[in-house]
Amino acid sequence: MYFLTYEAIKDAITNNQTEPPSILGTIVAGGAAGIANWAVGMPPDVLKSRLQTAPEGTYKNGIRDVFTQLMKNEGASALYKGITPVLIRAFPANAACFVGFELCKQFLDWLFPRHKLVEVSNRT
Repeated sequence: MYFLTYEAIKDAITNNQTEPPSILGTIVAGGAAGIANWAVGMPPDVLKSRLQTAPEGTYKNGIRDVFTQLMKNEGASALYKGITPVLIRAFPANAACFVGFELCKQFLDWLFPRHKLVEVSNRT
């Protein structure tokens, strides 16, 4: 979900597929990827956190008991408790991650141009 969202948005923003995305495009695509990732990943994370923080013996059947009790006592919306601060953090954190990734990729492409790699591999 994470990389799929990033690549889809980056491709939609980038007109020329051969050029690297702009910094703004990378920020938007990376931030949106982080939000999409947490929108899908939040329910399992809530269940995991509840299981980890419960006193020993509270959930005899593990994650299934956590899910059953949560749905019975609090409803489906409890699977997204705490999502607001998570999403507020997700956008800038993941945007920064992908900006760093794209900058490193551009540096490595500059350091090791693709045509030189092809020439070396054709010699063997």
